[in-house]
Amino acid sequence: MSIDIAVIPVAGRGTRLLPLTKSQPKEMLPVGRKPVVQYVVEELAHSGIQKLLFITGPDKGVIENHFDIQAELIQHLRETHKEELLGELDFDRNGLAYLYTRQRRQLGLGHAVLCARPLVRDSAFVVALGDSLIGPERPSTVVGRLIELFETMGAEAAIAFEEVPWNDVAHYGIAQPRGEAGEVFELADLVEKPHRADAPSNLAIAARYVLAPSVFDALERTDPGKGNEIQLTDALRLVLQDGGKIVGLRLAEGETRFDVGSFDSYFRAFAAYALADPEHGEAVRRDLERLLNQCERLV
Repeated sequence: MSIDIAVIPVAGRGTRLLPLTKSQPKEMLPVGRKPVVQYVVEELAHSGIQKLLFITGPDKGVIENHFDIQAELIQHLRETHKEELLGELDFDRNGLAYLYTRQRRQLGLGHAVLCARPLVRDSAFVVALGDSLIGPERPSTVVGRLIELFETMGAEAAIAFEEVPWNDVAHYGIAQPRGEAGEVFELADLVEKPHRADAPSNLAIAARYVLAPSVFDALERTDPGKGNEIQLTDALRLVLQDGGKIVGLRLAEGETRFDVGSFDSYFRAFAAYALADPEHGEAVRRDLERLLNQCERLV
């Protein structure tokens, strides 16, 4: 596959998840058996990505530690006759190249992507938000499908979208399709976090992008927007205004985005992945049904 590098922004503070994130990055919160960001990395590896560039911030060193090889832990498992657990660490020996750079100022997602420019240079690249899962069916193939769409349609960007409730459009970048929005569609415009009355659709960006390097020039020209941050959505609007083609791809059936940025979405993500666990999912389901029945009797 010609595109083999992904940028993974993980610099956000996770304040909506305090106190859970006071000393632990939200990207390292457990969902089912793994931390959030491990699912993201495994999804990217499944789509042929070989190089991962993390855009980090303060107190994110634990992410580097997680993807490092810990020889002492491996030796401990062998010495204590727990070799059966070594398979749980296979992800840190997957042959991927892990790169890290710091977003020194919290100036938004667009600025985080711009921090990747010295390493990405003139290559097309994937952006996968480190706090967003596509599941629970694993691994998702959306990145591979986006890359194919990006290349075959000669686009400047290919973006994954999902339908969200109209009352939630104010939380997302929203698509204005050019014509009817089928599984694949061209974009006429993008709007960052519109009011419901101003939203051109309920198709929300689903945390996965494939971008041409020309987006860096657009980001350099992008003024701070909502929240006084440099928004990637605003830069992509400039690409469209300059005549660039941007295509959208709906998430496939069974692919749901879980944005682990609030307790509501975190709880739903944990429940979905726990229920999908091949070993423990059925027991979790029985316990949840029992608890729900108890609650109904108390009402």
